[in-house]
Amino acid sequence: MYQKPTMSSIVKTLRVVADPNRLRILLLLRAEELSVAELQEILVMGQSTISTHLSQLKQAGLVEDRRTGKSNLYRLTTSGGGGVLEQLLGEAEAEIPESGPDRIAMRHVVKKRQEKMRSFFDGVAGRLGRDYVPGNSWEGLAERAVRVIAVDTSARMIEVGREEALRNEVKNVEFRQGDMEEIPIGAGEVDLVFFSQSLHHALHPERALQEAWRILKPGGRIVILDLARHRFEEARELYADEWLGFSAPELEQMLAKPGFVRVQTSVVHKQAEAPHFQTLLAVADKPGVA
Repeated sequence: MYQKPTMSSIVKTLRVVADPNRLRILLLLRAEELSVAELQEILVMGQSTISTHLSQLKQAGLVEDRRTGKSNLYRLTTSGGGGVLEQLLGEAEAEIPESGPDRIAMRHVVKKRQEKMRSFFDGVAGRLGRDYVPGNSWEGLAERAVRVIAVDTSARMIEVGREEALRNEVKNVEFRQGDMEEIPIGAGEVDLVFFSQSLHHALHPERALQEAWRILKPGGRIVILDLARHRFEEARELYADEWLGFSAPELEQMLAKPGFVRVQTSVVHKQAEAPHFQTLLAVADKPGVA
């Protein structure tokens, strides 16, 4: 329920965002989660200066952070400023000359993050599936489907997949290179979307699920096989994981956002040996045409 901002909250917000550099930071965090180091690179400012600005913004309730590996990622809060902030940022973006170059620099920074993940999978292509991929694979889908479109961000993974399909005489799988947040498939083209141990690699899982909604036909189904939330931080370096799994309520909430219905979740596998990963299965439907 919307709460009308109080005069004290409006004054507090105005006081904090009066600094042009804090406005630049807020404009960036409105679009993307960023670390202090990434903000340094974009804004060409010292670490202590950026940390001070972030501390003030956090104290004002305008930004929040989450721990990821050895650093924190900062983002705009959903309720910070009581609705006043969004209006201020909308007007400030056109008036701050650095906002355009900042956005370009931010895209380069995010691209580097994506390239790091892509390089990891290029390096392990052909052996990761043997060492660690609980609950795969596209071969099983191919046995039960007329046509399968396999999408991966890694060119090397795509190459290995094509070789594997040829070796096993699997002819109904088409491989496409692309990102799960911009799936190279047309709207309403598929009956089933299957995220197999991939969603925890997405920079923005909710965007990936929105893409799944887009490419699904009405009445189509989404299936997610992923890790249940865990605390094995080493996974970020070992497997290029962006997220340490998801809880069932998190997946249910993310699936409900684009409009998926009849969401069901269950733990389908528990690893006996350390780090005792659990595999979570989520199934949901896109409503059909009324």
